Amino acid sequence: LLLRFVAPTAGRVTANAHDLCAVPAEAWRAHVAWVPQRPTLFDATIADNIRLGRPDASDAEVARAAQAAGAEAFIAALPDGYETRIGERGARLSGGQAQRIALARAFLKDAPVIVLDEATANLDPQTEAALLEAMRALLRGRTALVIAHRLRTVREADQIAVLSGGRIVQTGTHAALHRQPGLYRRLLAAQGDGT
Repeated sequence: LLLRFVAPTAGRVTANAHDLCAVPAEAWRAHVAWVPQRPTLFDATIADNIRLGRPDASDAEVARAAQAAGAEAFIAALPDGYETRIGERGARLSGGQAQRIALARAFLKDAPVIVLDEATANLDPQTEAALLEAMRALLRGRTALVIAHRLRTVREADQIAVLSGGRIVQTGTHAALHRQPGLYRRLLAAQGDGT
């Protein structure tokens, strides 16, 4: 709904009190950067894939975005650096590398609204920790919607909404939800994170 891929069948989605259905979808999406669980990557160069965030970006801007996303080291190790073709759907990249390209794209776009949709799913703990650090920098000063099953991803959120069966069953900060009996605390225990 927030990305305007579908329209609400009831109620409305607003941003700064404006009904998003009254704003052309492309105009709204210019203000949103989306980092999905499986980023869309094309059989093009690393630079071209990052530039999807802003096609007119210079090489220096692409490099700064990659550095901010923590992608610079692995890109430098590729045979042709930023000009390395990555294969359809990023076939030549690991999951963590693909996520870093998606984060670099979001850094480059520099949108005021960020949607992170399971951005750390299916990553090993070390890669996840590194991506979380880059995501903290990306989210600074922006409005963000972070969708996650791994609760480490949402611990620092101003407001957490816990969903079960498509309904919100709890809301609050990490500290408040940790103190309350309920689904959030059970999920923390199941993930081995009782802190």
